Amino acid sequence: MSDDSMSDDVMSDDVMSDEAILQRVKSLVDEEHAMRESGEALDPQRVERLEVMLDQCWDLLRQRRAHREFKDADVPDASVRDADLVEHYQQ
Repeated sequence: MSDDSMSDDVMSDDVMSDEAILQRVKSLVDEEHAMRESGEALDPQRVERLEVMLDQCWDLLRQRRAHREFKDADVPDASVRDADLVEHYQQ
């Protein structure tokens, strides 16, 4: 399993609940904070992977909420998007 994307690191074809995704966000944030507070040299590649996975989590949650609000459809239409896509969104 690769750390390069949430789809490899967290998601499978199984649908996770919003609560499970939020728990994954908390875990990623905790890991990032622990790395930064440790006083040790940061691994820039790991920090970047954490940031990408966080972006993918938030994107998936936004997709799900939009599907529920505007499509009145089930959540399974939402999926983890490629890291290149979520990293190039303009906010």
